[in-house]
Amino acid sequence: MCAEVDNAFEQLSECLKKAQLQGQKVYPATHQYFRALNTLDPEAVKVVILGQDPYHGVGQANGLAFAVPPDCPEPPSLKNIKKEVIRDLTPSRNGVRRINLNAWSAQGVLLLNTILSVAEGQPGSHRKQGWERITDEVIRWLGARTTPLVFMLWGAAAQKKAALLSSSHHKVLMTSHPSPLSVYRGFSGCGHFSECNRFLIAQGQASIDWFDPEAG
Repeated sequence: MCAEVDNAFEQLSECLKKAQLQGQKVYPATHQYFRALNTLDPEAVKVVILGQDPYHGVGQANGLAFAVPPDCPEPPSLKNIKKEVIRDLTPSRNGVRRINLNAWSAQGVLLLNTILSVAEGQPGSHRKQGWERITDEVIRWLGARTTPLVFMLWGAAAQKKAALLSSSHHKVLMTSHPSPLSVYRGFSGCGHFSECNRFLIAQGQASIDWFDPEAG
């Protein structure tokens, strides 16, 4: 598989050079392409939330799937994720704590896109340019781990990656994508966050604090 990954990087290099020559803006910044993988020890991963490609608007993508920088307005998908966290975990809705996706990785949540770059204003523009072969290897490696993990696969593209998981001891949660077009086809009301924590606790692992641990 090393040769295949090397070929994927060569293809990606050509894709990104072409975008640069055409004067396209590409997101996120180059040093953030692998942020999700570089900020989390692979052995520490407990939960994988799989996205498609980065946000394609100015200042949105930060290298973590579905997350944005603190000073950036929230895209609809992120708003819907936060709504489901609150609905799932705060029945009374009183005293709701802040939710910060950027803090989830510190607890072992891998926010991974299957495609790690995108041209400004062109969603899916770097599809089939090599990224999938690289991130598929990451998913396969995680799926082969003996430690039970939780995989949250939202939307048809993410659900196809279930075929890469060779081990049956993981918890695989699948529903529609949190985008406005599909949120009410299953994502809203899915209860994935509480179900994830129940599974982790049953496996003797610490649950995830889906709210901001630093917000009190």
